[in-house]
Amino acid sequence: MLVLVAPGQGAQKPGLLSPWLELPGVADRLAEWSAALDLDLVHYGTEADADAIRDTAVAQPLLVAASLLSAHELLDSASGQETQGKRGAVAAFAGHSVGELAAAALAGVLTPLDAMKVVRARGTAMAEAAEAVETGMSAVLGGDQEAVTAHLEKLGLTPANMNGAGQIVAAGTTEQLAALSEDRPEKARVIPLKVAGAFHTEHMAPALTAMREAVEGIEPGDPATPYVSNLDGQIVDSGQEIVRRLVGQISAPVRWDLCMDTFKQLGVTTLIELCPGGTLTGLAKRGLPGVRTLALKSPDDLDPARELVAEHLS
Repeated sequence: MLVLVAPGQGAQKPGLLSPWLELPGVADRLAEWSAALDLDLVHYGTEADADAIRDTAVAQPLLVAASLLSAHELLDSASGQETQGKRGAVAAFAGHSVGELAAAALAGVLTPLDAMKVVRARGTAMAEAAEAVETGMSAVLGGDQEAVTAHLEKLGLTPANMNGAGQIVAAGTTEQLAALSEDRPEKARVIPLKVAGAFHTEHMAPALTAMREAVEGIEPGDPATPYVSNLDGQIVDSGQEIVRRLVGQISAPVRWDLCMDTFKQLGVTTLIELCPGGTLTGLAKRGLPGVRTLALKSPDDLDPARELVAEHLS
């Protein structure tokens, strides 16, 4: 069984869209989204430096655009192959944090344009919330999960991303994170992350109103392909419920560990991570032993990815 996953914030890299723009139709699609969002996705995806695309209001739309573009080329573009039925090879879609919006569009819950409009509002609102208090995130690698979680709570930090494979991302104020660097959990390493705020915590609560407004008027479809939610790793079959979760998830922890547990229960044998791939395939290599993984980083990865898709066509 094949699962397609979309990465979250932090996966963005300068120039990530440059090679994709050489493919037919990509420039037109990006121009449409850029106009609708009043955000020059081509500039940020080709010319902007790492600091510019670290901005949450930029990074989030850029990541969802990259995932949707690469998925279209993988599943919908002919490229000498039959396209009909390709999506039937996918057993489930999932995304990490903001990647959930790409997954929702691919599962048929949102249109790609609606997903882009919502992520634009999401990124802007979360960036504004992050400016209220100086906050951040640090990865905690290794150690016993229960002991690490208890240690974080003792310091007032939130385990914002439970990523599995021995990785937990702590979030909180800069003072709390500094205390974590000085007082690490036993047998664990702490790595500060270059993000602009304490995402998936109570610090993002001010952004909830903007998210609710962003989804007003959207009529979601029920997923045509199973959708695995970050909230609890469960498969959700109601479009309305998925949208409700997308709104609330900005201030709730990401349970990617539970998503991977669901992949195991489904019997997933292959995982393809959409552009800019790498982070989730890394977690899968440790948390899903025996599962084949492929990260879509550029169009050069499309042919091997298409071969994997073809293997899973019934």
